[in-house]
Amino acid sequence: MLAVASAGHPAPALVLPDGTCRLIRVNAGPPLGVGGLPFEATEIRLPEGSVVALYTDGLIEDRDRDLDQATDALCRALSVRADSLESLCDGVLKDVLPEEPGDDVALLLARTSVLGADQVVTKDVPPDPGAVAGARVWAGERLAAWGLVEIAFVTELVVSELVTNAIRHGVPPIQLRLIRDRTLICEVSDASSTSPHLRRAHAYDEGGRGLLLVAQLTQRWGSRQTDRGKTIWAEQSLAG
Repeated sequence: MLAVASAGHPAPALVLPDGTCRLIRVNAGPPLGVGGLPFEATEIRLPEGSVVALYTDGLIEDRDRDLDQATDALCRALSVRADSLESLCDGVLKDVLPEEPGDDVALLLARTSVLGADQVVTKDVPPDPGAVAGARVWAGERLAAWGLVEIAFVTELVVSELVTNAIRHGVPPIQLRLIRDRTLICEVSDASSTSPHLRRAHAYDEGGRGLLLVAQLTQRWGSRQTDRGKTIWAEQSLAG
Protein backbone atom coordinates (compact mmCIF):
# COMPACT_ATOMS: atom_id res chain seq x y z
CA MET A 1 0.00 0.00 0.00
CA LEU A 2 1.33 3.43 -1.00
CA ALA A 3 0.25 6.43 1.06
CA VAL A 4 1.35 9.74 -0.46
CA ALA A 5 0.59 13.39 0.29
CA SER A 6 1.60 16.55 -1.56
CA ALA A 7 3.04 19.76 -0.15
CA GLY A 8 3.38 21.45 -3.52
CA HIS A 9 5.76 19.23 -5.50
CA PRO A 10 4.67 17.57 -8.77
CA ALA A 11 2.58 14.41 -8.65
CA PRO A 12 4.65 11.23 -8.24
CA ALA A 13 5.00 8.91 -11.20
CA LEU A 14 4.10 5.22 -11.01
CA VAL A 15 5.62 2.53 -13.21
CA LEU A 16 3.72 -0.77 -13.11
CA PRO A 17 5.49 -4.11 -13.61
CA ASP A 18 4.31 -4.23 -17.25
CA GLY A 19 6.24 -1.00 -17.95
CA THR A 20 3.27 1.37 -18.20
CA CYS A 21 3.78 4.71 -16.47
CA ARG A 22 1.32 7.30 -15.19
CA LEU A 23 1.16 10.12 -12.68
CA ILE A 24 -0.55 9.53 -9.34
CA ARG A 25 -3.40 11.92 -8.64
CA VAL A 26 -2.91 13.57 -5.25
CA ASN A 27 -4.72 16.41 -3.52
CA ALA A 28 -2.35 19.33 -3.05
CA GLY A 29 -1.79 20.30 0.57
CA PRO A 30 -0.40 23.52 2.04
CA PRO A 31 3.33 24.25 1.62
CA LEU A 32 5.53 22.85 4.36
CA GLY A 33 5.84 25.19 7.31
CA VAL A 34 2.49 26.94 6.84
CA GLY A 35 0.77 24.76 9.44
CA GLY A 36 -2.85 24.72 10.53
CA LEU A 37 -4.12 22.29 7.89
CA PRO A 38 -3.67 18.51 7.69
CA PHE A 39 -2.22 16.78 4.66
CA GLU A 40 -4.65 14.41 2.95
CA ALA A 41 -2.98 11.16 1.97
CA THR A 42 -3.89 9.28 -1.19
CA GLU A 43 -3.67 5.51 -0.73
CA ILE A 44 -3.07 3.12 -3.62
CA ARG A 45 -2.52 -0.62 -3.50
CA LEU A 46 0.45 -1.43 -5.72
CA PRO A 47 1.50 -4.77 -7.21
CA GLU A 48 4.91 -6.15 -6.32
CA GLY A 49 7.68 -4.77 -8.53
CA SER A 50 6.08 -1.36 -9.11
CA VAL A 51 8.39 1.68 -9.15
CA VAL A 52 7.41 5.00 -7.59
CA ALA A 53 9.27 8.13 -8.69
CA LEU A 54 9.37 11.19 -6.42
CA TYR A 55 11.01 14.30 -7.84
CA THR A 56 11.23 18.06 -7.49
CA ASP A 57 9.80 20.42 -10.09
CA GLY A 58 13.26 21.32 -11.38
CA LEU A 59 13.31 18.01 -13.25
CA ILE A 60 10.42 18.89 -15.57
CA GLU A 61 9.73 22.61 -15.19
CA ASP A 62 11.63 25.32 -17.05
CA ARG A 63 10.57 28.57 -18.66
CA ASP A 64 11.69 27.28 -22.07
CA ARG A 65 9.99 23.84 -21.79
CA ASP A 66 6.44 22.66 -22.29
CA LEU A 67 5.35 21.02 -19.04
CA ASP A 68 3.20 18.35 -20.70
CA GLN A 69 6.01 17.37 -23.06
CA ALA A 70 8.50 17.21 -20.19
CA THR A 71 6.11 15.03 -18.18
CA ASP A 72 5.65 12.69 -21.17
CA ALA A 73 9.43 12.48 -21.53
CA LEU A 74 9.69 11.56 -17.84
CA CYS A 75 7.16 8.75 -18.22
CA ARG A 76 8.95 7.40 -21.30
CA ALA A 77 12.30 7.44 -19.52
CA LEU A 78 10.88 5.68 -16.46
CA SER A 79 9.37 2.95 -18.65
CA VAL A 80 12.80 1.88 -19.97
CA ARG A 81 13.99 -1.46 -18.60
CA ALA A 82 17.06 -1.13 -16.40
CA ASP A 83 19.28 -3.46 -14.38
CA SER A 84 18.86 -1.46 -11.18
CA LEU A 85 17.13 1.58 -9.77
CA GLU A 86 20.47 3.39 -9.85
CA SER A 87 20.86 2.88 -13.59
CA LEU A 88 17.22 3.78 -14.19
CA CYS A 89 17.72 6.98 -12.21
CA ASP A 90 20.80 7.84 -14.26
CA GLY A 91 18.86 7.23 -17.47
CA VAL A 92 15.97 9.44 -16.39
CA LEU A 93 18.29 12.32 -15.50
CA LYS A 94 20.13 11.97 -18.79
CA ASP A 95 16.94 11.92 -20.91
CA VAL A 96 14.79 14.42 -19.03
CA LEU A 97 17.03 16.90 -17.22
CA PRO A 98 17.67 20.14 -19.13
CA GLU A 99 21.26 20.80 -20.15
CA GLU A 100 21.33 23.82 -17.87
CA PRO A 101 18.79 23.27 -15.07
CA GLY A 102 17.36 26.44 -13.65
CA ASP A 103 16.64 24.89 -10.27
CA ASP A 104 17.90 22.22 -7.92
CA VAL A 105 16.80 18.70 -8.88
CA ALA A 106 16.13 15.68 -6.70
CA LEU A 107 14.90 12.29 -7.92
CA LEU A 108 14.05 9.34 -5.68
CA LEU A 109 12.99 5.91 -7.00
CA ALA A 110 11.53 3.14 -4.86
CA ARG A 111 10.47 -0.39 -5.88
CA THR A 112 7.72 -2.20 -4.01
CA SER A 113 8.09 -5.62 -2.48
CA VAL A 114 5.51 -7.81 -0.77
CA LEU A 115 5.77 -8.72 2.89
CA GLY A 116 4.89 -12.25 3.90
CA ALA A 117 1.63 -12.91 5.69
CA ASP A 118 3.61 -13.69 8.84
CA GLN A 119 5.22 -10.22 8.83
CA VAL A 120 2.07 -8.16 9.34
CA VAL A 121 -0.46 -8.65 12.14
CA THR A 122 -3.48 -6.53 13.04
CA LYS A 123 -5.85 -6.26 15.98
CA ASP A 124 -9.12 -4.38 16.36
CA VAL A 125 -9.14 -2.45 19.64
CA PRO A 126 -12.41 -1.61 21.45
CA PRO A 127 -12.76 2.08 22.42
CA ASP A 128 -12.45 1.18 26.09
CA PRO A 129 -9.51 2.17 28.35
CA GLY A 130 -9.58 -1.36 29.70
CA ALA A 131 -8.54 -2.62 26.23
CA VAL A 132 -5.06 -1.05 26.54
CA ALA A 133 -3.72 -3.87 28.72
CA GLY A 134 -4.97 -6.46 26.24
CA ALA A 135 -3.28 -4.62 23.38
CA ARG A 136 0.02 -4.66 25.27
CA VAL A 137 -0.25 -8.39 25.96
CA TRP A 138 -1.13 -9.07 22.32
CA ALA A 139 1.89 -7.07 21.11
CA GLY A 140 4.20 -8.93 23.49
CA GLU A 141 2.93 -12.29 22.25
CA ARG A 142 3.44 -11.30 18.62
CA LEU A 143 7.01 -10.17 19.26
CA ALA A 144 7.75 -13.38 21.14
CA ALA A 145 6.53 -15.36 18.13
CA TRP A 146 8.87 -13.31 15.92
CA GLY A 147 11.83 -13.88 18.23
CA LEU A 148 12.01 -10.19 19.17
CA VAL A 149 11.70 -10.55 22.92
CA GLU A 150 14.57 -8.09 23.52
CA ILE A 151 12.56 -5.15 22.16
CA ALA A 152 9.18 -6.24 23.53
CA PHE A 153 9.29 -3.96 26.60
CA VAL A 154 9.74 -0.80 24.52
CA THR A 155 7.16 -1.95 21.97
CA GLU A 156 4.60 -2.59 24.68
CA LEU A 157 5.13 0.93 26.04
CA VAL A 158 4.71 2.41 22.56
CA VAL A 159 1.56 0.36 21.96
CA SER A 160 0.17 1.45 25.31
CA GLU A 161 0.72 5.15 24.62
CA LEU A 162 -0.59 5.12 21.04
CA VAL A 163 -3.65 3.03 21.84
CA THR A 164 -4.43 5.16 24.90
CA ASN A 165 -4.26 8.33 22.78
CA ALA A 166 -6.55 6.80 20.14
CA ILE A 167 -9.12 5.80 22.78
CA ARG A 168 -9.01 9.16 24.56
CA HIS A 169 -8.80 11.52 21.62
CA GLY A 170 -9.70 9.48 18.54
CA VAL A 171 -12.87 8.07 17.01
CA PRO A 172 -13.69 4.35 16.56
CA PRO A 173 -12.94 2.05 14.87
CA ILE A 174 -9.42 1.70 16.27
CA GLN A 175 -6.91 -0.73 14.81
CA LEU A 176 -3.42 -1.73 15.93
CA ARG A 177 -0.93 -3.10 13.39
CA LEU A 178 2.62 -4.43 13.75
CA ILE A 179 4.89 -4.73 10.70
CA ARG A 180 8.17 -6.66 10.87
CA ASP A 181 10.58 -5.86 8.05
CA ARG A 182 14.06 -4.33 8.34
CA THR A 183 12.58 -2.47 11.31
CA LEU A 184 9.51 -2.92 13.47
CA ILE A 185 6.68 -0.50 12.76
CA CYS A 186 3.79 -0.03 15.15
CA GLU A 187 0.69 1.66 13.71
CA VAL A 188 -2.52 2.73 15.43
CA SER A 189 -5.38 3.98 13.24
CA ASP A 190 -8.69 5.62 14.10
CA ALA A 191 -11.45 7.49 12.30
CA SER A 192 -10.55 10.99 13.52
CA SER A 193 -8.75 13.35 11.16
CA THR A 194 -7.23 15.40 13.98
CA SER A 195 -3.44 15.05 13.99
CA PRO A 196 -1.53 14.75 17.27
CA HIS A 197 0.99 17.36 18.36
CA LEU A 198 4.15 16.72 20.30
CA ARG A 199 4.38 18.93 23.38
CA ARG A 200 6.21 19.04 26.66
CA ALA A 201 3.92 18.59 29.63
CA HIS A 202 4.30 20.87 32.65
CA ALA A 203 5.48 19.39 35.92
CA TYR A 204 1.99 19.07 37.42
CA ASP A 205 0.15 17.97 34.26
CA GLU A 206 -1.56 14.60 34.61
CA GLY A 207 -1.12 13.76 30.92
CA GLY A 208 0.46 15.00 27.72
CA ARG A 209 3.66 12.94 27.88
CA GLY A 210 2.65 10.03 25.66
CA LEU A 211 3.97 11.20 22.30
CA LEU A 212 7.11 12.62 23.90
CA LEU A 213 7.79 9.19 25.37
CA VAL A 214 7.17 7.53 21.99
CA ALA A 215 9.55 9.98 20.30
CA GLN A 216 12.28 9.23 22.85
CA LEU A 217 11.89 5.45 22.69
CA THR A 218 11.75 4.98 18.91
CA GLN A 219 13.88 5.87 15.91
CA ARG A 220 11.15 8.03 14.42
CA TRP A 221 7.41 8.51 14.47
CA GLY A 222 4.78 10.37 12.52
CA SER A 223 1.17 10.55 11.38
CA ARG A 224 -0.62 10.43 8.06
CA GLN A 225 -4.13 11.35 7.00
CA THR A 226 -6.20 8.69 5.22
CA ASP A 227 -9.65 8.65 3.66
CA ARG A 228 -10.80 6.82 6.80
CA GLY A 229 -9.16 9.10 9.39
CA LYS A 230 -5.51 9.00 10.44
CA THR A 231 -2.71 6.61 11.34
CA ILE A 232 -0.01 7.24 13.95
CA TRP A 233 3.14 5.16 13.47
CA ALA A 234 6.42 4.58 15.28
CA GLU A 235 9.52 2.73 14.05
CA GLN A 236 11.99 0.72 16.12
CA SER A 237 15.24 -1.04 15.37
CA LEU A 238 15.03 -4.84 15.56
CA ALA A 239 18.14 -4.85 17.73
CA GLY A 240 17.57 -4.54 21.46
